[in-house]
Amino acid sequence: MHNLDSDSEDELPPGWEEKSTEDGSVYFVNTCTSKTQWTHPRTGRKKVIPKELPFGWSKTVDEEGKTLYVQQETGHKTYVDPRLAFAKEEKKHVHDFRQRFDASSTAFQILHGVDLSGKYAMITGCNTGIGYETAKSLARHGCKILLANRNMEATQTAIENIVKETNAAEENLKAIQLDLSSLQSVKKCAIMVKTLFSDHLDMLILNAGVFGIPFTDTEDNYETTFQVNHLSHLYLAILLEPLLKKGSKVIFVSSESHRFASLKNLFAQQSLSMSKDQYSAMMAYNNSKLFNVITAKILSEEWKSKGICVNSLHPGNMVYTNLSKSWWLYRLAFMFVRPFTKSWQQAAATTVYVATAAELEGVTGLYFNNCFYCEESALCRDKDIANEVFALSLRMIEQRVGSDGLQKYLHKYCPPSSSVQNARLQNV
Repeated sequence: MHNLDSDSEDELPPGWEEKSTEDGSVYFVNTCTSKTQWTHPRTGRKKVIPKELPFGWSKTVDEEGKTLYVQQETGHKTYVDPRLAFAKEEKKHVHDFRQRFDASSTAFQILHGVDLSGKYAMITGCNTGIGYETAKSLARHGCKILLANRNMEATQTAIENIVKETNAAEENLKAIQLDLSSLQSVKKCAIMVKTLFSDHLDMLILNAGVFGIPFTDTEDNYETTFQVNHLSHLYLAILLEPLLKKGSKVIFVSSESHRFASLKNLFAQQSLSMSKDQYSAMMAYNNSKLFNVITAKILSEEWKSKGICVNSLHPGNMVYTNLSKSWWLYRLAFMFVRPFTKSWQQAAATTVYVATAAELEGVTGLYFNNCFYCEESALCRDKDIANEVFALSLRMIEQRVGSDGLQKYLHKYCPPSSSVQNARLQNV
C-alpha cells in the first residue's frame, strides 16, 4: 500500500476557496489577492470533478443569469457547484487513490451523490443478505439490475421489497433463472442475458455462494461448494464477455478465508473438486474463495486491453447471512459473534465501492477489503499455481458442456499435451 496524504494536507489554507468553471474544471481563488490558479495551493495537484451533477441535483439559471443548483428532493438551492463535494485529485498512476471509506462505511454512504441512471448490472445470489443489499443500494440510485437466482419466487419478493424500500422503478428490476449447480443452467442464463442486455453490461457482480454444507454432488458430478462458488461463476463470466465493454466492472465476491486454502493432492488428481473421502466443508469453502481471487487476477490480465476491470473482494468478517444456516454449529457461532459483525449494508459496501467508485476507473486485478485494496495470499500471487487452477477449471467445464465460448482460453491455457508438468505443483 502506498503512503497516503493526510486529510489536513488537502485542506485549503486560510483565504482560499475552491471553485469550478462551467465546463467542470476546478480552480482555486485567493480571496485576499484575487489570485487564481489550477493547482491546489497546498498540495500543488490538480483536481477534477464528475462531468455529471450528483444524483438528485439539477441546474438552472436565476433572474440575474447566474447558474443555480437545485436539490430535487429537498428543494435546496445554492450557487455552489455540488460537484465540488466530489472533487478528486488527478491521478498520476491508475492505483493512485486515497482510502475514503473503511469497515464501518455503508453502501448508501458510498453511493452518496452517485447517479447510476442508464447503468446495467447483473448480480448473482441476491434474494437476501449481502447480494440483496447490493441490489437495493444500486437500484436506489437508478441502476437497472438483473437479479440472477435459483428461486424465482424469492427473487420476485426481493424485487417487490426493493421497490418498497427505495422507490426504484419496478421496470428497472428483472429476475432471471440461474442454478449455479448446473453448468447447463449457466449456459441458458448467459443466452438469456444477452437477449435482455443486448448492448452492454456495466457491472457483473458474482456474489452467490454456499458455505458449510455437507458433501453433495451437483448434476455435473462436481462437489457443490466448488461448483457453485467458483466453477459456474468462471463459466458465466467467460460466456458474458461479449457484453463487457470498456469501463465494465466484473467483481468476484471472495473472502479472507482464501488465505487458509490448501491445494494438497488436487493438482495431482487433475481435479479441483474434492472427493467425498477427502471432503472438508471449511476447506472446500476456503479453496473456492482462493479460486475466485485467482480467476479475477487472470481475467483482469486477459481483458485489460479491452478496458474491462476485474477485481475480487472480501465483504466482511463473520457477516451474519443465510450462508450460516447450513449447520447448527455455524448458526451458534454466528449468534455469539453477531454483535461484533458488520451489518448487511456495511458488508455490501466494498462490493458497491469496487463497482461504482470513480477513482477506481481503470483499476483491475486487485483484491479489496474494507473498501481499499490489500495484498492477497501468496498462493494467489504464484503464477504457476494460478495458471494451473485456471487450466484445470477450463478442462472441467469442457468435460461437461463442451468448448463453446471457451476455445481461445483452452487454446492458451490447455494445449493438447498439458497437465501438471511443473514438479513442484505435484506436492502443493
